[in-house]
Amino acid sequence: MGPLKAASLPEFNMPHNEKTLRIRALNDALRTTLKGGRIMLTARVSALGPPHVTGLINALRQFDRFDEGNDPYGEHDFGAFDHEGQKFFWKIDYYDRSLNAHSDDPSDPDKTVRVLTLMRADEY
Repeated sequence: MGPLKAASLPEFNMPHNEKTLRIRALNDALRTTLKGGRIMLTARVSALGPPHVTGLINALRQFDRFDEGNDPYGEHDFGAFDHEGQKFFWKIDYYDRSLNAHSDDPSDPDKTVRVLTLMRADEY
């Protein structure tokens, strides 16, 4: 039996394959340490100013509410949270090393640049 494709990954509460677990670990590392990729803030998030952005980054780093709705493939690549009365989203995209195309193997950090974008929900 060959490797699983994204469309055939197991359900949220089922065991995940080795690649999915590696992607999850790399995504969790980026989100919690802000290392291992790039962090992008949308213009509307940046415009909130340093004190608010610091609070948002802290909320992002502490995020751990993954469920079937926001993490159907078990990769920990998306989340939503409320901060000071506003809803925010974050997402991780996988690019090739040149940042010109999607990575062909997000489980391999030598082939992938992770880009985490933090945005207001109304910007999605």
